[in-house]
Amino acid sequence: QVQLVESGGGLVQSGGSLRLSCAASGSIYSCTMAWHRQAPGKQREFVASITSSGRLNVADSVRGRFAISTDNAKNMAYLQMNALKPEDTGTYYCNAVHHFLGSSWGVGTLVTVSS
Repeated sequence: QVQLVESGGGLVQSGGSLRLSCAASGSIYSCTMAWHRQAPGKQREFVASITSSGRLNVADSVRGRFAISTDNAKNMAYLQMNALKPEDTGTYYCNAVHHFLGSSWGVGTLVTVSS
């Protein structure tokens, strides 16, 4: 399993943008990378994923505003978040899933969107 560390969270006004980064301790070449989020008092929910072949999946709530990408050479995953809304507030978690090695999670980075 790889160790994951998220960064890039912070406080932003509604309509603003943030770019989250996820640094992996090892190769993510064969992993499906994903971002999930958890709002205060709510369950963790799926945001977006990208498979090793580049297939994308994005939650309806963020489609057209958020984009996931990876840089396999740098073992990095990113989440570009545009047109942020207060309801996007939460802790964002990076997730790496490998078919044989299992799933890894980062500790999360907090995003707060003010109205």
